[in-house]
Amino acid sequence: MSRAFVSEAAEEAKAAILPERPVSSAPNRVTPRGQALIEAMVRQLQDRLAALAADAPERAGLARDLRYWRSRAATAQLVVAGAGLPEEVGFGTRVTIRRGAERMIWHIVGEDEADPAQGLLSWTSPLAEALIGARIGEVVEPGGGRPSVIIEAIAPG
Repeated sequence: MSRAFVSEAAEEAKAAILPERPVSSAPNRVTPRGQALIEAMVRQLQDRLAALAADAPERAGLARDLRYWRSRAATAQLVVAGAGLPEEVGFGTRVTIRRGAERMIWHIVGEDEADPAQGLLSWTSPLAEALIGARIGEVVEPGGGRPSVIIEAIAPG
C-alpha cells in the first residue's frame, strides 16, 4: 500500500468525524418567518444529500447540518405577535431606538433568524434582552459599557 493512499484515507476519516453544531440552551422561539426558514433549510439539505453519491466527501458536513436543522425544527416554539400595537418591546416586535443622533430599527427574532446587518436581532442578544419589556419613551441601559438608548417606537413584526 502506498503512503499516498494511507494519507488520503486518513484525511477522509478525519473529514467524516465532524463535531456537532452547537445548539443554544435557550428556548427555540421562532417567528413565522423563522419557522419557514428552518423548514426550508431542512428541505434544501435533504435534497442536496439525496443528490450526492454515497462516498461524496461533503456528505458528512451536510448530514451534520441536517441534524442541526432537524433539531431546530423539532424544538421550535412558534410565537405569533398579537393583534394591534404592542405596548412594550417583546419577541417579534420591531423597535425603533435612538442612541445619540443615531436611529436604529430592530426586529427581535429567533436565534437562527438573526442577521444584525438586516436589522434582525436575536432575542437572546444583550441588546434585545435589555430592550424586552421596555415602553416608548423609556431609557434603556444595555450594559457592558454600551451607551443608553431611548425607545422611540414599537410596532408589530
